[in-house]
Amino acid sequence: MFTIVGLPEAEVKEARDRVRAALQNARFEVPARRITVNLAPADLPKESGRFDLAIALGILAASGQLPADRLDDYEYAGELSLSGQLLPVRGALAMTCAMHGTNRADPAERPPRAFILPQANADEAALVAEATILPASSLLEVCAHFTARDDSQRLPRHHARQALAAPVYPDFSDIKGQLQARRAMEVAAAGNHSILLVGPPGAGKSMLAMRFPGILPPMTGEQALESAAVQSLGGSFDMARWKQRPYRAPHHTASAVALVGGGGTPRPGEISLAHHGVLFLDEIAEYPRSVLDVLRQPMESGRISISRAARQAEFPARFQLVAAMNPCTCGWHGHSSGKCRCTAEQVRRYQDRLSGPLLDRIDMQLQVAALTPAELATQAPGESSASIAARVAAAFDRQLARQGKPNSLLAGREIDLHCQPDAPGEQLLQAAMVRLDWSARAYHRVLKLARTITDLEGVARVEKRHVAEAIQCRRGLVTS
Repeated sequence: MFTIVGLPEAEVKEARDRVRAALQNARFEVPARRITVNLAPADLPKESGRFDLAIALGILAASGQLPADRLDDYEYAGELSLSGQLLPVRGALAMTCAMHGTNRADPAERPPRAFILPQANADEAALVAEATILPASSLLEVCAHFTARDDSQRLPRHHARQALAAPVYPDFSDIKGQLQARRAMEVAAAGNHSILLVGPPGAGKSMLAMRFPGILPPMTGEQALESAAVQSLGGSFDMARWKQRPYRAPHHTASAVALVGGGGTPRPGEISLAHHGVLFLDEIAEYPRSVLDVLRQPMESGRISISRAARQAEFPARFQLVAAMNPCTCGWHGHSSGKCRCTAEQVRRYQDRLSGPLLDRIDMQLQVAALTPAELATQAPGESSASIAARVAAAFDRQLARQGKPNSLLAGREIDLHCQPDAPGEQLLQAAMVRLDWSARAYHRVLKLARTITDLEGVARVEKRHVAEAIQCRRGLVTS
């Protein structure tokens, strides 16, 4: 008999057949006795085939076919084929980060363990520079490592690629006209602000969103590692996109679980896969309100906690929201062509699909007008992403030097300290608060927007003109 205990899911239970065939095809003896594999802790559900390698090595050590004195110096992950080859597993980078964090937390108790894993996972795991990665292509190679008499027969340490290609994004020069929208995207990128683009079909909302990651500040090594670890956990990490801002654009039929994560064994959702990147919700008014409202808490906290009866999990979700929508059902409300036949009540009902609390959390709400064919034909190509990105990076560096975080994350006393406008600016903002019936949250978000505009200009004090531009960037949805 071959029994696996410890809440294994179906793919883990099937390990007994994979491991048995792999041992036999590698010319090892499968003990003719009852084998019980205990996966501890017993109350934590186990999933995926990454336990295969450790189970096979445990059987070999317990039966005396492999020396057991050095097994505890390593961590193992790998799925076995029936022939004994090691197949790639999901989450190798996340496991390496967790292992390395554990090693650093208690270096006195145990020296850092090396990580033996499939060859196909070596590149992503080696991104954790301090980790010792030993890739193998088969069970026999791993066994040879423990029985080797000299270093030439042991598994070699794998090092990360030294030169990875620079990230490539679509360029803003493809967009003609739309100066106000381009300026708003620059402000959003500089201060890490969320933005909603409202306009008719063909106005360029999706083009603006697709080019937005290209003007964001470059990712730091720590941010790239965090983002890649989450993607590795979801099985979507690609070495070719290392240090490239994630760009997630789920369809409006996505469920709340797909958006924030979940499942019997909690998995990261779209907001976590967009960690340190962009979450683009096109046609946001077509999403069910119940789905959109789950974004409210993670937009504030930057994390999402998922609780199930058997397990709780927390995933990072520091994403930058870019949303787009039409102003009405037909899409042509406010267009110069006069195509729209929607009544004011129909327009309001359509725009009310976005709840007030969610809109309150979106820093910038901008009207994007469509260009006429004549304007498109005469407009010159726009400014390149490289030029915009240089200004954004300079403004972002000013924020880090002043407060150690982007303006969008300022709160409480930090807003009073860094975003206080001059007297004329304060008067203008107070008048806008009364006329537009803004909440206290909206008031603070306009102040943070004005601070970002000031940083782009490179001046020290928030003035009336900065407040005026910030107010224009938050005009909201217009039904009249």
